[in-house]
Amino acid sequence: MNSLEVNIRDNSTKGQLNTIRNSGNVPAIIYGGKEQNQKISIPKKLLKSLIEKENFLSTIISLNIDGKPQNVLPKEIKYHIISDEPTHVDFLRVLPGVKVKIEIPVNFINHEKSPGLKKNGVLNIVRRKVELKCPSEKIPENLTLDLDGVDIGESFKISSVKLDPEVIPTIQGRDFVIATLAAPTVMKEPEKPAEAETAESEEGTEGATAAAADGDKAAPEGEKSDKKDGVDKKPADKKPTEEKK
Repeated sequence: MNSLEVNIRDNSTKGQLNTIRNSGNVPAIIYGGKEQNQKISIPKKLLKSLIEKENFLSTIISLNIDGKPQNVLPKEIKYHIISDEPTHVDFLRVLPGVKVKIEIPVNFINHEKSPGLKKNGVLNIVRRKVELKCPSEKIPENLTLDLDGVDIGESFKISSVKLDPEVIPTIQGRDFVIATLAAPTVMKEPEKPAEAETAESEEGTEGATAAAADGDKAAPEGEKSDKKDGVDKKPADKKPTEEKK
């Protein structure tokens, strides 16, 4: 379990909050249970190191408040619109027996032992996270799926995951798919070698040259061709002259 040293803050105005942020800290609040909400601040450097982990929002953190530990679950992080730096964090108190809804990341292992992946199969991940409802003290770090022996055409469903009896998926009534191992995509037809393309190009050029030569042959002597616009025009027949009476 990760642990953070935090400070109690007693301020709420915009100017006071900006002062906290400018000093290298991030304002936060703890809520839940019968106790009142508690305002705290966290060193930004330590907070960012935890946020960078994939399962930050599904990991219980122990906050040390004036020497007293308090287990909490991060619920929401707000970021600056331009700098993308964390500006505020909401934490939920973790109390024994209290159930929470939480998204747990899916983790795949033994990729090298999958016959399907060795055949260039594709692992299609339908859900990278699965929402669960569980007691706060039984939150799993991740859902592990083993690819050992998995071949093309097989799929992982929520029933493939071993869960504690008290840990229940929020989606009920169907055995939903988490991932599938699909056949490889269709390969493109290999391109023709450059030499073959050159040969075809030369052959086509020779054929075109020969055809042009045939079309340019002169007509036999004594015969004139009155071709115009590609059409043969025959000379008009002369009318017989009428005899004078």
